[in-house]
Amino acid sequence: MTENIRVLIADDHPLIREGLRGLLAAEPGLELVGEAADGSEAVEKTALLRPDVILLDLLMPVKSGIEAIIEIKENDPEARILVLTSFADDEQVFPALRSGALGYLLKDSSPQDLLRAIRSVYRGESSLHPTIARRLVQQFAQPAVDSSPENP
Repeated sequence: MTENIRVLIADDHPLIREGLRGLLAAEPGLELVGEAADGSEAVEKTALLRPDVILLDLLMPVKSGIEAIIEIKENDPEARILVLTSFADDEQVFPALRSGALGYLLKDSSPQDLLRAIRSVYRGESSLHPTIARRLVQQFAQPAVDSSPENP
């Protein structure tokens, strides 16, 4: 028998948590070990439950998703975080990835894409929504800014 991937859901919307709970319950090999309704609770439950993958929204009360990622990674550099959010703007995407999230999915993703992303992140691989991947490619395709003293 294969070992289950232990998942923690961190989202401030009860409806989202319930939907994710149902999706995980129906999927062999995935086990929901806990839920958090805000960023602070996500940090606490991660430390307590040691999930294999953390599904984390970015806009949450008490502590933002970015703040939670930073704190979780400080406590456990090996933590595997998959951001699941509605926001694809650069102000959210780049800080989340720089802070240590391995994946970034939008909530319009299919259930199959989410399940695939959970497994990828569990294996230590990145998993990005196509919109996010395109943003990253565009960011890296831009010419580097000259930061020499003559051209600040």
